[in-house]
Amino acid sequence: MDTPIYRQALGADFRRLQPELQEYFSLAPGSGSFGVGEGVFEVVGCRQRWLRPVLRLTAGEQAFFPEYGEGVPFRIENHAHLDPFGRSSLTARREIFFPARTRIFQDTTSVEAGGAGGRSRLVDYVGRYRRLVTDLNLGVTAEGRLRGVSEVSRLFLGPLRLPLPAALDAKAYAEQWWDPAVGEAGRHRIQVKVIQPQLGLVLVYAGHFDYRLEPYPPGTSSAGFLPAYARPDRWERRS
Repeated sequence: MDTPIYRQALGADFRRLQPELQEYFSLAPGSGSFGVGEGVFEVVGCRQRWLRPVLRLTAGEQAFFPEYGEGVPFRIENHAHLDPFGRSSLTARREIFFPARTRIFQDTTSVEAGGAGGRSRLVDYVGRYRRLVTDLNLGVTAEGRLRGVSEVSRLFLGPLRLPLPAALDAKAYAEQWWDPAVGEAGRHRIQVKVIQPQLGLVLVYAGHFDYRLEPYPPGTSSAGFLPAYARPDRWERRS
């Protein structure tokens, strides 16, 4: 339970990550700390103007948004915790500071049994209502970068479980690494592209950030603690 979820999912490959990435992905429930990243996205949002009105309709889900910008500041908080169903999880809450408004993009990644090779698998619940769910397929590059691809998405609408067919499903391709050449002492870098077969590039964000750990207030370091502002409006148990 106190093993970080990315270590559970990667197994021995976790040690192949760059040391800075191992530290970043080592938050565990009950550690008494949460992670804070602050930086700049060189690019972020939806590049296709014709698609932005559609994304505006779904912006309240806090999963996609219609804006696009360059040189946009952002902040991310990572909280390791047990979800209400006892699964070890990592909730990420991103604030993206566009000139006209701030957008929230949030998700919770939970660990479950049944991954390839006897490893645990990661299931990602996206948005404030956690209605969009996808499996994460992780790997480590020869350079020690973390790569992830979302697989087999489904929607949970009330009692309905709706698997998305391949023709409609959007896949997220993510890569994160430590770049010693950025800043005075190096910085984290991340690049994510969400591609839908019929629509093309739906969302992109790429940038760099500094990262630190901060302590929770006294008396709030239990394994199940998650600050109220980081909690979703709805939890989903099904995967």
